[in-house]
Parts: sequence; C-alpha cells; structure tokens
Amino acid sequence: MTLVAGVDSSTQSCKVVVRDAQTGALVRQGRAKHPDGTEVHPHHWWDALQAAIADAGGLDDVEAISVGGQQHGMVVLDADGEVVREALLWNDTRSAQAALDLVAELGDGDAAAGAQAWASAIGSVPVASLTVTKLRWLRDAEPENAARVAAVALPHDWLTWKLAGGMAEVGLDGLVTDRSDASGTGYWSPFTEDYRTDLLELALGSTPRLPRVLAANEAGPVAPGFALRPVLGPGAGDNAAAALALGLLPGDVAVSLGTSGVVSAVAAAPTADGSGLVTGFADATGSYLPLACTLNASRVLDAAARMLGVDHAGLSRLALSAPAGADGLVHIPYLEGERTPNKPLATGALHGMRLANTTPAHLARAAVEGMLCSLADGIDALRAVGVPVERVFLIGGGAQSEAVRHVLPGILGLDVQVPTPGEYVADGAARQAAWVLSGQDAPPAWSASTGAEVMTGTPEPHVRAQYAAARELTVDRPA
Repeated sequence: MTLVAGVDSSTQSCKVVVRDAQTGALVRQGRAKHPDGTEVHPHHWWDALQAAIADAGGLDDVEAISVGGQQHGMVVLDADGEVVREALLWNDTRSAQAALDLVAELGDGDAAAGAQAWASAIGSVPVASLTVTKLRWLRDAEPENAARVAAVALPHDWLTWKLAGGMAEVGLDGLVTDRSDASGTGYWSPFTEDYRTDLLELALGSTPRLPRVLAANEAGPVAPGFALRPVLGPGAGDNAAAALALGLLPGDVAVSLGTSGVVSAVAAAPTADGSGLVTGFADATGSYLPLACTLNASRVLDAAARMLGVDHAGLSRLALSAPAGADGLVHIPYLEGERTPNKPLATGALHGMRLANTTPAHLARAAVEGMLCSLADGIDALRAVGVPVERVFLIGGGAQSEAVRHVLPGILGLDVQVPTPGEYVADGAARQAAWVLSGQDAPPAWSASTGAEVMTGTPEPHVRAQYAAARELTVDRPA
C-alpha cells in the first residue's frame, strides 16, 4: 500500500490524515490545537504540526505530503529566514483602513473605480482579510519591521518550507505555493496566472521575494527527516483543498461552516466582481473558485448557545421548536465585524423583538437563520456574476448542527447534500499529494462527496425577506 498524507493547518487546529494513495481509504489521523487570537507566531503552527504528526502515528511510511491551510495570513521573513513579527491572520481586521486606502489609490481617489480596477487586476477587491492590506498596515504601523521584510509567505507556504528543511536546506528560494492560495494574497492575478509585483510594491513599498507558484500536480522539494524523504506537493488554500476533497464540478457550491462561513463554487473562468462580494480565487486543479466569505459562522451558534446556557444539541432542539422566521425576530450575525458584506466595524443585532418572540426558542431560531441568511446572500452574489448554482454541499463543523441541516434547504429553496463528516481540507491535501505522486494529468478518483445525505425542505422566502429588511440596521463599534 502506498501512503500519502494531507495536512489542514486551520485557524483553530492542525489535522493530519494518512490515506491510501490509490483508494483514498483513511489509514490513520491526528490533530493538535492552535493558540487563540488573530495574531500568532508561526512556530506555534510548526509545533502543532509535529504534535499532530505524532498523534497520527508518524509519517515515516508516507511517500508524499501536501499542506492545506488557512488563507491570507501574513508571514514575513527577514534575510536570514527568521519571522519578523507574529503573523496576522485572515480574521485580523486592523488593516480595514489600509484596504480602503489601497482601493482609493488604485482608483486615483475614486473608490468605485478603484474597486473595479482591483477586481480586474486580481479578481478581488481588497478587504482587511487579504494579505496585501496587512502588508500596507505593516508599512504604516511598523515601518521598522516592514524594512526588514525579505520574503512574504502564507501559512501553508511557510509550513511546506519548514517541512522542506527551511533556511538550512532550501533557503528563501525554496519557498513554494500554489495558485489557489496565491490568488488570495491580493498580488497574484488569476487572469495572467502571475504575481502583480506592482500591487505588492504599492502596499509594502518594496518587492520582497515571493514563493514560486507550482502547478497543481507539480512536486516541490523532498522533506528531510523522514524515513522515505517524501515528496512535497504544492499544497492549497483551505477552501480549494476542501473542493478537491469533495470532487466539486462546475455548478457545485460548497457551504462551509467553520470559524468563517464560506460559499465557494468551481467555475471555468475567473470572475471580477467590482462590488467586492465575490472574490475571484483560483482552485487547486487549474480551474477557478469564486467565493464569498463571512467572518461569522459557527461562532454565531457558539454565542447563541452560551447566551442560552445550552449545548449545541440543546440549541438545535430550541431552534427547531420555533417556527420558520422566528415570528419576526431577526438576528444580524456580524458579531466580529464582517467581510461579506465589507463591514469590519459592524456589530451584531436583534430586530423585531416583541413579547411573544423573546423566548429561548425564538432566539435560537433567529441565530441559526441569521447565520444561514448571511451565507445565502453569498450564493446570490455568485449567481449575480454568472456562476451557476446547481448542487449545494454543506460541510464544516457547523454542518453537524441538526438545526442547520434542517433549516438551510428552506432558506436556499434547494436540496442540500451533507457528505459524511470528515477533515475535508486535510483530505483534499492528501488527494493532491496522491496526484503529485502519480504523475497523472488528473487527480485520483476518490471523493468525500459520495454517500451524502440529502436534506430537503419547504422554501421559506419570508425568512430571507425579513433578514434583508434588517441587515443594514447595524451599529458600528468604535474604531
């Protein structure tokens, strides 16, 4: 049996799966926790990876490894390969003003023109999540650190580099990435399949070294320190890795409920949405992955359960005991600001409160519906830029909520497929590792989407309508 490994270095934890390269059968797995916060030193990711590998029984019998990871995180290295400062993660919103500045500058002071110019250049309009805005923040807030930057990497790039031996084995020239993760930086173009170093310089004021972008099935360096010195795949951004695990095709949409909420679709051509609602990323196969991402997903459920003093099963029971629409109670789930729509300082809100609907059941229902309506808006945004939506897959930790599974079909007016729970990002990375090892033109034919449970429901358009009427009625927190 030939074994491959996939890694998911996410916001909250590191997961490792070891699978049979031919069949995709799971052989073993492990995990380790990451520290909390939106600013983390990368060495914590490396320590967690080592712990997860040990928990998975080691990788000495593995012949290829790929790393999937959280997108957009800013890892800056000096000329000696040392980390300049703690990494700013995708959900760190301190660069919100930097995003506005960059948009305005590319439009010569006209924000709308600037937004379209960015979308036409890189497929996306900068928001606080994208790496390019974090580099502008670094230039303005920490100029002494900005001056030390010799290379910029993303979390999955840095971990792949460390597996390759880092500075001692491959130097800064050994940094590699893939097109899916590169497309979330803000300085790589899905239209030209190349870096836009002019936009990097606009942000940082310099053009440091960037990881080499490998083809989807191109092998990187070998990893020292293991018995088989396994081949390293290019890796992928987390959403692209999940799409690869699911075997998504054009017309398929994945709704992923983790810390963030993501609606992503496979498309044959890149998108350029000047509204900023859809980010025009690439996928891990050579196609494209337009997506809409929210900052608030499963933690909306966490917050509601905490307020009501119940666990998640209890929250589901409460939510499903209330009527669709919660008798007019609407929860706007912008608890930590929001990315889609771009409201980094927004707060959450409850609207339509009356004596009759201020019950635990109504509050639970409103929390579930608010989170899902926010993601349904993302699906509408995909349709608006011409992306077909035919099949919907529900994945992520939030998909384990019974209330989520039963409420989502009514909100979308579509059947929803819920695959068997799994580590989709790590599985996608493992499938990529098997692909690289095979040398074939297409990835091996194993997919996590088989055996999905199909959830159906009665369309509930009034739920979307009352959410739409209230979603702009939010108050910003102090900047």
